[in-house]
Amino acid sequence: MSLYKPVTLITGASVGIGAALARVFAKNGSEIALTARREPQLAALADEIAAAGHSRPHVVPIDLARGDAPARIAHELLVRGLEPAIVVNNAGFGLYGEAAELDRAEQLAMIDLNVKTLTDLSLRWLDSLARHRGGILNVASLAGFLPGPGMAVYYATKAYVLSFSEALHQELKAAGVRVTALCPGPVQTEFQSRAGMVNAPPRLLARSAERVAREGYDGFMRGDRLVIPGLGNKIVSWLPRLLPRGAILRMTQASQRRRAKPKYDGWPRRPKEGG
Repeated sequence: MSLYKPVTLITGASVGIGAALARVFAKNGSEIALTARREPQLAALADEIAAAGHSRPHVVPIDLARGDAPARIAHELLVRGLEPAIVVNNAGFGLYGEAAELDRAEQLAMIDLNVKTLTDLSLRWLDSLARHRGGILNVASLAGFLPGPGMAVYYATKAYVLSFSEALHQELKAAGVRVTALCPGPVQTEFQSRAGMVNAPPRLLARSAERVAREGYDGFMRGDRLVIPGLGNKIVSWLPRLLPRGAILRMTQASQRRRAKPKYDGWPRRPKEGG
């Protein structure tokens, strides 16, 4: 028996899918710990959830891009008498452009956040997750099923998240720990605009952050290994099994070019939070 209070830890929770997931988990009775770098947005979300009649979330403002972020989160939870029953890894960012033309340090930082930090937070509290019969909800992407010319490193990081999460699902289910990979297609949040994309995604593939969060929550609670919101996105996830690899590469590259800005205009392409 633990002396610590169980919480659902949600990273990248200030906006978009992360904020929507916080609302869904809170609505269904979870006590929440929100973490992201933007404290005002986290506090506003915590106030909103409390005003809706739910327990006010714990706010843990930390930049997930820092190398010591997982250890700092663990320390903050410990001193507050909290331990994760569920970990929701949503923090991440993408960069639009060809890998040879993008800043190398920024691309390595993307790997650190999307892969290294997610892996650390997934493995750090396994005893606690098993004790509370909880689990891990990792926000991957439809991109994880595809090669991604135009966003090569981002697509590769999401392929890692998908593979890692599916393997953990198999390894940990005997311990009663659920692991689900949530793989949304395009979701119109600040992620797209700051990554350098301006054109709207195809309507067949688009989903709101709220719908993605609801489907992700429901799938996680069922113990699903994989959640792909929307029929169109499910079809896209099957294309690599049906079409030649070269055709998939050309299709993905053409899709990325349609959604890109004509040229980089100085707008920051790196959001620090979101899926």
